Amino acid sequence: MGGIQTIDVRLAPAHAGWRLDRALADAVPTLSRERLKALIRGGAVEAQGRAVRDPATKVRGEESFRVAVPEPKQAHNAPQDIPVKVVFEDEHLLVVDKPAGLVVHPAAGNLDGTLVNALLHHCQGSLSGIGGVARPGIVHRIDKDTSGLLVVAKTDVAHEGLAKQFAAHSIDRRYLAIVSGVPKAAQGTVDAPLARSSANRKKIAVVGAGRGRRAVTHWKRLKSLREAALVECRLETGRTHQVRVHMASIGHPLVGDPVYGRSGKTHGKLLKELGFHRQALHAAELGFTHPVTKNGLSFSSPMPPDMQELFNALGV
Repeated sequence: MGGIQTIDVRLAPAHAGWRLDRALADAVPTLSRERLKALIRGGAVEAQGRAVRDPATKVRGEESFRVAVPEPKQAHNAPQDIPVKVVFEDEHLLVVDKPAGLVVHPAAGNLDGTLVNALLHHCQGSLSGIGGVARPGIVHRIDKDTSGLLVVAKTDVAHEGLAKQFAAHSIDRRYLAIVSGVPKAAQGTVDAPLARSSANRKKIAVVGAGRGRRAVTHWKRLKSLREAALVECRLETGRTHQVRVHMASIGHPLVGDPVYGRSGKTHGKLLKELGFHRQALHAAELGFTHPVTKNGLSFSSPMPPDMQELFNALGV
């Protein structure tokens, strides 16, 4: 291999008209768009044997590209002895039950004290590096203030196999959410593309057809509460802030959500009394095919105490 991993990519007809970096990021979920931009500018992406150096190049769809990815550098993240609940582990992967408040991977503002730091300590460095230096082993993530289940790769083979399942939307991910108001329908589907908000780059927004990335959430009302409801959200896709934005878009933002919620107008007093300072969202179920053994794996996690306390207080 000589320190280089070569990935051959065949774009789909649906990619026609997309920027090259965006199309490749969609086709190769193991590489971030920022990583691909850097690879393109560095001459590491070829079409018909010639380097394509402009990330903004518009693609025709059904084109083939070759991406040369240098072997990941040794992560500089320091292993830290941070308690983490491991619900399954073998030599290929592990499943953790992340507490609310724990950031998944280092980024500006959170350079340590993250799940990655905890896992580097727990696994003694044996984590997949295909996701880049900053995110060893991390195939997907959940928000800092969302609790629940997360699968982490320990080998590149497991990482690639899991990434393919995420790309094919074959991973079973179900969230429990407490939303403001009681949905009239018993269940429904939100199929609305998401992208960074043009008004606030820290927020995600529903955008018009042809913009953003397709996002689909299937929701079901489990229990009506006092001016609220417990709903199950099954993710067909897994975009940033997907459940939070989609539920807000149909008039039922998550209780306690500081970004997409109702600024405490409905439940502010109760949230203050309980000391509940996050969106009421928990990754409760996770199911996938083991990328190496091919066994079907399924995990569930009960609502954490803070969310259970909120649920009880809103009971009717």
